[in-house]
Amino acid sequence: MDNTIIYYIMGGAVGLFVLVVLAYYILSKKMQKSEYKRIQRLQEGTRENKFSSEILFQKLYLTYIKVPFIKRYVLKIRRRLEIINVDDEYATRKGTAKILTRALVILVPLLIITIVITYTNYLLMFILLIFEIFMVDTFIDGSVDKIDNTLLKEQLDFFSEIRHAYHEYNMVEEAIYQVSQDDEKNISRQGEKIYEILISNDPETEIEKYYDIAPNSFLKEFAGISYLTKEFGDRKVEGASLYLKNVNNITQEMQLEILKRDKLNYVFQSLSIISIAPVLLLEPLKNWAVSNFSFTASWYNGKTGMIVQILILILTFISYILVRKLKDNGSTGINTKNTENPWQAKLYKKKSVKKIVDLFIPKEGTKEYRKVTQLLKDAASHLKIEWLYINRICLFIVTFIASIIIFSQLHALAINYIYTEPTTDYDIIRRSVRKR
Repeated sequence: MDNTIIYYIMGGAVGLFVLVVLAYYILSKKMQKSEYKRIQRLQEGTRENKFSSEILFQKLYLTYIKVPFIKRYVLKIRRRLEIINVDDEYATRKGTAKILTRALVILVPLLIITIVITYTNYLLMFILLIFEIFMVDTFIDGSVDKIDNTLLKEQLDFFSEIRHAYHEYNMVEEAIYQVSQDDEKNISRQGEKIYEILISNDPETEIEKYYDIAPNSFLKEFAGISYLTKEFGDRKVEGASLYLKNVNNITQEMQLEILKRDKLNYVFQSLSIISIAPVLLLEPLKNWAVSNFSFTASWYNGKTGMIVQILILILTFISYILVRKLKDNGSTGINTKNTENPWQAKLYKKKSVKKIVDLFIPKEGTKEYRKVTQLLKDAASHLKIEWLYINRICLFIVTFIASIIIFSQLHALAINYIYTEPTTDYDIIRRSVRKR
């Protein structure tokens, strides 16, 4: 009886398997003749390759945004690129990932080589790592500035085509629409945005919003005169169109701006790197001096020599910041920091921190309070008075702790040098003779 049941089960399983195979065969035949096959063939021509660069950069962006230190640079780059790309999230993420990937390809090997070579000399390692981070930061800013300069040069051709299209259609919005059909250029996105503003239900409000996100002042001016011409019409001045005359004036200003930027790039070419170069000579100069003039070892290994080296590091850092400020050409003129909910605001929401900060903030209505708020307004700063005092308190704490650490290390260095350095006589050049 048991064997009979087993045979029935085995026969049922085989029969079920045969039915499944037949059903699969029949369905596949029907799908070959149905719309499903046609849709599959259509998808084959449009489906992106699995390992394409487009998908790779999108995945890299999602990875970078999760890494704490790299996330800061991701947000810094994307806030500048999203202004140029105008609501094109795909292009913004791709551009951000591409620039950051190039920077990391340069930085990571340099960091590994530096650590391997200088692991026995912590001061030299620290100097080189700071130098490399500054260098990559310069590379990132230069990459974004290059995109912005390309946009500015595209505007010359864009405005030239606008003039021809306006002669043809005699309508501002139609001319902008026709010229903005080239999807390969970044300026086309700006043209499409301006066209959408002009045909919107409330163009005046939309144009005010565009002023806050426009990549440069020339597009602001162009959007403004386009709006005024559409609303109030064009008029002739000395037989020429006032709208086209204004477009020509903007074009001339852009040409001067391009020349200015080219000159700045030429004058400050590699100057940011050169400004940090002195710190690279600290250790080689020290080794040369000690090997040729032995008596200089007491100065370099003492408190005074360490103070001078620290001062050189600070001055070099200040010089680098000043050079970056001078080189700034005003491209993509927007604050790339998070001004809505910065770390100061998050810190101030904590009750314990709020109580301490409020002790330092002057009371409302006092002379000091009015003076501070007026200075913030005059500087066009995004900071609130609470955020300003949080910055001051944090700077004081960091400076105090750093000073304590530096002075304690210098004191320990001086004591160690006195105990361990033998008494020596020098013949001035190269040799030292120890007293016995």
